[in-house]
Amino acid sequence: MAKIILASQSPRRKEILHQVGIEFECFPSDKDEICSSVTPYDIVVELAEMKAKDVAKKKAGEYELVIGADTVVACDDKILGKPADSETAFEMLSMLQGRSHQVYTGVALVFKDKTYTFYKKTEVYVYKMTDDEIYNYISTGEPMDKAGAYAIQGKFASYIEKIEGDYYNVVGLPVSAIVQNIKSLGREELL
Repeated sequence: MAKIILASQSPRRKEILHQVGIEFECFPSDKDEICSSVTPYDIVVELAEMKAKDVAKKKAGEYELVIGADTVVACDDKILGKPADSETAFEMLSMLQGRSHQVYTGVALVFKDKTYTFYKKTEVYVYKMTDDEIYNYISTGEPMDKAGAYAIQGKFASYIEKIEGDYYNVVGLPVSAIVQNIKSLGREELL
């Protein structure tokens, strides 16, 4: 029996958990991501909880903790998903350059008897970029499977002026907040 199940196949989330030495098994949720929330922080919490509870139900009796997470990039209260094509990526990056935006990650911790949720917000400031710089970044292919059309841990790092908040939240998993929440719930044995 796995102690911890990550309700995701995200390579970035897996890498972050491995980095801090947490042992886990991956079992992604295949539940449709439809939610009733409208604000970015409510959306990520609702989706994280939906994913974690879906996996907890499917893996009943096979875990001590299921971790669900969902991340969105928001600018001017508009959620920027993964770009469908280069044109959409250009529009997103043009919107983000030269200003700040927010990254929200919702987390759900599902134990056998209880569910705890929270979210983290990080403010990300991007340097001004020329159209050529945006097109050159898009040509790397990196933006195409990333919310907001960028990877802070990748080639886009050279355009990040600063962040206010948790770097790992922007990557997709606020691992320190997860660890601290597990500890505050008296479940250190899972770590």
